[in-house]
Amino acid sequence: MRKILQILVILFTVIQVKSQELSCSITVNSDKIPGSNKQIFTTLENTLNEFVNQTRWANSNYKPQERINCNLTITILEQNGNDFKGHIQIQSSRPIYNSSYLTPVFNFKDDDFSFNYAEFEPLQFNENTFESNLVSVVSFYVYTILGFDADTFSLNGGSSFFTKAQDILVQAQQSGYAGWNQNDGSGTRFTLIDNLLSPTYSAFRNTLYEYHLKGLDVMAQDQIEAKNKIAESIDGLKSIFDSRPNAFLLRVFMDSKASEIVSVFSGGIRFDTFKLKEDLLKISPINAAKWSEIE
Repeated sequence: MRKILQILVILFTVIQVKSQELSCSITVNSDKIPGSNKQIFTTLENTLNEFVNQTRWANSNYKPQERINCNLTITILEQNGNDFKGHIQIQSSRPIYNSSYLTPVFNFKDDDFSFNYAEFEPLQFNENTFESNLVSVVSFYVYTILGFDADTFSLNGGSSFFTKAQDILVQAQQSGYAGWNQNDGSGTRFTLIDNLLSPTYSAFRNTLYEYHLKGLDVMAQDQIEAKNKIAESIDGLKSIFDSRPNAFLLRVFMDSKASEIVSVFSGGIRFDTFKLKEDLLKISPINAAKWSEIE
């Protein structure tokens, strides 16, 4: 009987490991907060790492090597008792086929981040109710990370995850916290998920798919084909620029990909970059210095 129980425990552990979707490192930076007692921030950091990495966010099983690499950095700028205010930086990446290279997929900074937290308070995600702004913001970005990652493997593959993120947004809109509503600004969680699910910006998600699966994933076997597909995918972003030159998602893409694009087209087999550089300069003039490095 004892052996059977041991086997069941081992099997349960294996299933749990395989079911987790993320390999996420969460850091809480409290350098801006005066005082020598920082134990609450250490506790918060540990609690968040357990919450994100031990929660099953999707129905699919992920093998350990398939878990999505991501980092969340929470910088605390103000503290008033158990009320905290700061910003959160979200970064995720995925491996490229036949390569040891990890490509950045999502890189986003959210400046509208405030929450209430008491030390040792358990964090629980309930998809049907708003529990706390800390849980809602972190869960929102978990689903956004999953959505971006899925979109790089199949066309619109992240729709179910983005819809989950939108559900969290809807439940949080009456909370009084900033970032969840349309009138909170142009670079908020509301704008991000609204644009991702809007048919108006469907070319953005097509670019995620073409750029990664048909571009970078082919690089090891056919550099010219890969560069052609990446250039074509960026031309898809140009179609968004032509109708909405200030589109928020264009900045979201370039915040993740600008340096990588320069690297891709500055090395390896020669490629005619004239049109590509024209498109990039129009889409993201703020990165003009980088685009000038493309040969």
